[in-house]
Amino acid sequence: MNPVLAALNEREIIFWDFDGVIKDSLNVKTRAFEALFRFGGNEVTARVRAHHESHGGVSRLEKIPLYLNWAGLPAEDALVTEYCHRFSSMVLQGVLDAPWVPGVREYLLEHFGQQYFVLVTATPQEEIEHILSALDIAHCFREVHGAPIKKASAIQAVLSRRKCGPDMALMIGDAETDLQAALLNSVPFLLRRTPLNLSMQTTYRGPMFDDLNNEPPAKNHSWQKPVCATV
Repeated sequence: MNPVLAALNEREIIFWDFDGVIKDSLNVKTRAFEALFRFGGNEVTARVRAHHESHGGVSRLEKIPLYLNWAGLPAEDALVTEYCHRFSSMVLQGVLDAPWVPGVREYLLEHFGQQYFVLVTATPQEEIEHILSALDIAHCFREVHGAPIKKASAIQAVLSRRKCGPDMALMIGDAETDLQAALLNSVPFLLRRTPLNLSMQTTYRGPMFDDLNNEPPAKNHSWQKPVCATV
């Protein structure tokens, strides 16, 4: 067994992000944001893409008002709601069709009865519940916390309610917001490498993986509390 899987098996509670960790669906959302704000012109589209890609794990509820302002539209509640609905309809099927992160589905299905799996995601609650049901993995998660609940708050509440020490938990994510949520709760962190977090890979000094099935031992493999050079 590779060291990442061996360490995962030791944890009582595992907090999972979704996009980039369970499904390789990051590009689906990038393309949707570009299409949604293309009317603002090439400069706005490029700015939206750059911001979205550098702020993974931040909810569309926070991004869309900002992008509306960049495109010259007022970030009024009704318009934000409309654009959120449009975004949701654009990405839903793409997320369902996106490839699984290798090894993750198998791990979920094999271990959900022995470990306490919690999903923490920036995707809105109703939407992520629908996605999990459509993918037939909803039963793998004891709790699901989507937007507007913050990841750090969800982690804190679960640990408190379960009376679980942070060293017996693990957060698996692919973005700075995921790492920060772990750091705020002193929970060890496992980084899933993606093309969008290359800079994070150079600063984070904890364990990382691409493929849960075939991750070789790494020199930086350490399951102490997460350390990041930018923190």
